[in-house]
Amino acid sequence: MVLGVFGLTLGLGAGGVLLLGVLDYTLQRIVDTEALRTADTVARLAAADALPDPLPVAGGPSWVQVVDAQGRVVAASIDADRLVPMLPVDRIDPGVPQRTEVPGQRLGLDGRVRVVAVPVGTTAEPLTVLVGKSTTDVDQSVRVVRNLLVVAFPLFVALLAVVAWRVVGAALRPVEALRSGAAEITGSARTGRLPVPASHDEIHRLAVTLNDMLDRLARARDRQRAFVADAAHELRSPLTNMRTELEVAQRLGDRTDWSTVSENLLTDTERLSRLVDDLLLLARLDATESPPRSRPVELNALLTAVAARYPSAPVRVEAATGEPVWTDGDPDELHRVLTNLVDNAVRHARTGVSLAVHPQVDGAGETAYHRVTVTDDGPGVPPADRERVFGRFTRLDDARARDAGGAGLGLAIVRDLVRRTGGRVELADPPDAPGLRVTVHLPARATPPPSPPRRPEPAR
Repeated sequence: MVLGVFGLTLGLGAGGVLLLGVLDYTLQRIVDTEALRTADTVARLAAADALPDPLPVAGGPSWVQVVDAQGRVVAASIDADRLVPMLPVDRIDPGVPQRTEVPGQRLGLDGRVRVVAVPVGTTAEPLTVLVGKSTTDVDQSVRVVRNLLVVAFPLFVALLAVVAWRVVGAALRPVEALRSGAAEITGSARTGRLPVPASHDEIHRLAVTLNDMLDRLARARDRQRAFVADAAHELRSPLTNMRTELEVAQRLGDRTDWSTVSENLLTDTERLSRLVDDLLLLARLDATESPPRSRPVELNALLTAVAARYPSAPVRVEAATGEPVWTDGDPDELHRVLTNLVDNAVRHARTGVSLAVHPQVDGAGETAYHRVTVTDDGPGVPPADRERVFGRFTRLDDARARDAGGAGLGLAIVRDLVRRTGGRVELADPPDAPGLRVTVHLPARATPPPSPPRRPEPAR
């Protein structure tokens, strides 16, 4: 407000000075115009050698003189001096019209007098018409306006400052309400809301946006709390099993079958290790925003390597083409995606699991993306649950057994990793058989990686 009022004061002050200058210049031009009109009339009479005595005066109080080259007054108006010219002889240029000011004391007046000199006559007998007009009215008009500005200027600035203060205060009042509402919001379970002003302006939109942000933060907090609660519940289960095994073994003493106990403990430890690894991976994916390490990955070779991890399960790879199929991504993350999908498929399959990759061509004949499919002939997933299974710690009713169904993190990890590569994953029914087909869409690499240079064969 101080800066605004200061700038307003400077602007209005400069405007007032400019107004006075323009007013004074305009009024002086009006005086000069009237004097020139009278001088032209007298000059025409002098050219016709018909100067009356006294000289005529028009357009208000004026003093008119006609002087020769020696400064003698040839003719004059009624009130003009007939002996002393209004301009000294040394200031009269007989060949050029002039506009000048002289002190009023020269004519017995107060203030300034505007004098206009117009040459007339012949070269042999040059004459000059002098017309003088008082600027008292001009000075008085400028003085009145200046006094009005001096009185009205502070009042006007004060009024504008008060109005601006009230307007700015009214505009900032919703901001203060937002600040007060934000100060009352705590980290408790109750979701805080900011007051939304009734006016549909920028402050209203800001309050709506901030409330939407608070809702998103509240949902994220609820998801985080649910995730922590589910993780604690899942971690408690193997720990409880291990504790029960040890307590029973301790009570039985020498009758304990330590080989069976160690096998059970090893199973629970492995399950606990897998669960901790999954939780750490999800935490890393939630915390990082950097893109994954992108390198060329050949999908046929990746499918073959994943299938080789299941020698006792009927997992086969169907090669769609004999040519290499390349994509860009992190090899470790893509291997984890396929491993999770195959683990899930093997767990539910009746007879076998098939893996395949299908390049998809766009209208221009270029490969747009690759479809990697993992198909099993198990019970499948109902369409209503195909989006829900990607949630963390989500298990369907037929997979509730923790020993057989896992912790419900596999598909959640798959979706997060696939999204990092710029792809997507979806569930569908196989075309001609019962079961489930998981399709992973991965971006296609435009050109295969350059082949490493061949080593020259040693000379024989």
